[in-house]
Amino acid sequence: MKRIRVLIIEDSRVIRELLAHLIGQDPRLEVAGSVGSAEEALDLLCRVSPGVISMDIRLPGMNGFEATRRIMAQRPTPIVVVSASVESEDLNITMNALRAGALSVVEKPVGTAHADYEALAERLCTQLAIMSQVRVVRQRFAPARAAVVASPARKWKPGSFRAVGIAASTGGPNALAKLLGEWPPDFPLPILLVQHLTASFVEGFVSWLDSACPFTVEIARDGELPLPGRVYVAPPDRHLQLAGGALQVDGGEMVCFQRPSGTVLFRSLARSLGPRALGVLLTGMGEDGAAGLLEIRQAGGYTLAEDESTAVVYGMPAAAVRQGAACESLPLPAIGPRVLELIAQDQEP
Repeated sequence: MKRIRVLIIEDSRVIRELLAHLIGQDPRLEVAGSVGSAEEALDLLCRVSPGVISMDIRLPGMNGFEATRRIMAQRPTPIVVVSASVESEDLNITMNALRAGALSVVEKPVGTAHADYEALAERLCTQLAIMSQVRVVRQRFAPARAAVVASPARKWKPGSFRAVGIAASTGGPNALAKLLGEWPPDFPLPILLVQHLTASFVEGFVSWLDSACPFTVEIARDGELPLPGRVYVAPPDRHLQLAGGALQVDGGEMVCFQRPSGTVLFRSLARSLGPRALGVLLTGMGEDGAAGLLEIRQAGGYTLAEDESTAVVYGMPAAAVRQGAACESLPLPAIGPRVLELIAQDQEP
């Protein structure tokens, strides 16, 4: 079987050697190159033609975010961010790299004597192997758009919809920033969100998303009453549900190998709200969310799945379409406006 060629970008020589060793030990992978800076990587990229890139974030000179932007603009290649830091600056760089086109973020493997070494090494190699199969496209970056400002003339009237649930996985941070950016700050529903992400990066993701969209974004708390125009993110390794009008956070069994699970969130919306629930399933690998989205539709709620034309990974939305769970399948730029249309149609006179 042909091995997947990996380009390692890591400024620490010791970590580069460690990554090269564990990648070389994996029968799915081989090291195509190993460099200590983004500038070296850009020079090497066309010559070695890697199938996937292992990208450190804190690099001398050009950081991982800028490197991701350049790579996705010049020679699109699947990128897995490998980071050991949960400091705010590094987390912000990491999340911006995901928005720029990197596919996922994993924790950097620690020394071979560490108890977590085997698990972290396996996770990294598996991510590299899986993400190498993702079709990536050239990214063009427009100037940053000004923050959305609510029109004082707009007054949302309460309709029958009571909440919108969103689930996303691979490619989700970028998709979420675009989707939420389509909605005004006076959006009339609470937004409940499941994003599959390594637990140690969830707080950084929440902080980044708060700065990238017009809403207050926070980690959901058990028993909290959700408010309109706020985004409630499932905590690390906890399911997020709506029960009796309040948020419920728990450590139940994994569903579709995920905790938090989009299916668990959607099922709770179907039970609690029935036809008053809106469900949105975005890009992601696997099938999480599809069964729960179907339950919302069967309960009379409205469901949207991202179309294959824009999904970074079409696995989760595709499962929803196969199961008949999606009322509509739309490209990402059309989902935000469609939700606003549905809410407007649903308003009472």
